[in-house]
Amino acid sequence: MGNRVTRDDFEWVYTEQPHTQRRKEILAKYPEIKTLMGPDPHLKWIVSGMVFLQFLACYLVKDLSWKWIFFWAYAFGGCINHSLTLAIHDISHNVAFGNKQTKWNRWFAVFANLPIGVPYSASFKKYHIDHHRYLGGDSLDVDIPTDFEGWFFCTPLRKLLWLFFQPLFYSLRPLYVNPKAITQMEIFNALAQFSIDLIIYYLWGLKPIIYLIAGSILCMGLHPISGHFIAEHYMFLKGYETYSYYGPLNWLTFNVGYHMEHHDFPSIPGCRLPMVKKIAAEYYDNLPYHQSWIRVLWDFVFDDTIGPYSRVKRLCKLAEES
Repeated sequence: MGNRVTRDDFEWVYTEQPHTQRRKEILAKYPEIKTLMGPDPHLKWIVSGMVFLQFLACYLVKDLSWKWIFFWAYAFGGCINHSLTLAIHDISHNVAFGNKQTKWNRWFAVFANLPIGVPYSASFKKYHIDHHRYLGGDSLDVDIPTDFEGWFFCTPLRKLLWLFFQPLFYSLRPLYVNPKAITQMEIFNALAQFSIDLIIYYLWGLKPIIYLIAGSILCMGLHPISGHFIAEHYMFLKGYETYSYYGPLNWLTFNVGYHMEHHDFPSIPGCRLPMVKKIAAEYYDNLPYHQSWIRVLWDFVFDDTIGPYSRVKRLCKLAEES
């Protein structure tokens, strides 16, 4: 294993993100990949089914004891809610209705948000575009932990706590790192969300609300599916800032594991990303990838060379200044 050194800063680089150049090369060699871009006609029906399944679950859990509320929130409802956040991720790239129907994509993301329990989709869209445009950008890519997170959460126990509270850091970090004005869509998102929460509370009481929100929090923290948060961009090997995962959990997560392919081609829906890898195999087969999200979480906690500081950072100019 060699000498193990605890990180005390991010990995600063002074090069462009790798996805831009790879995208150009792949499109020049395989122009047929452009045909994979465009909306996924099945996404809206899959997401709608998941939303209504959660509403049915709200009715079914209303009389359960609290221990079973939290059990089903973690084992079932939270998995659906986490999957819905990744559907919202895809929808943020306009793959539900296409680039010519951006408003329909935004409103549909608000609909997909409803079982999550708290408003999320509009704020996510606002910041996620920066994650792609300024990958690793200091003060621009809010996916990167703060200096405090990197400095404090550096032992196994603290990293375990950081993973557990990851939803809190993930939602509050943008307000500290790169605050932006509240948009009209965020207000609409909040009004729609809290209206549905009140209706559910009026019909079936508090337990279904706790089931939804607890599931969202628990399954975005210490949960096998949450391994994708760490797997995607934490630098497990020096020189590589994005990693894919090709295992079975992609079936539950709209192929978010195909993350190198996604950053190369954000406008291609998750259902077609395996085709990108197949067509341009020589560009991906020799890159490092993860085989298990559970193993990713284990290594993150217990390997002292990996932690919140294990991210590539770069200085980026705003697009308007380029």
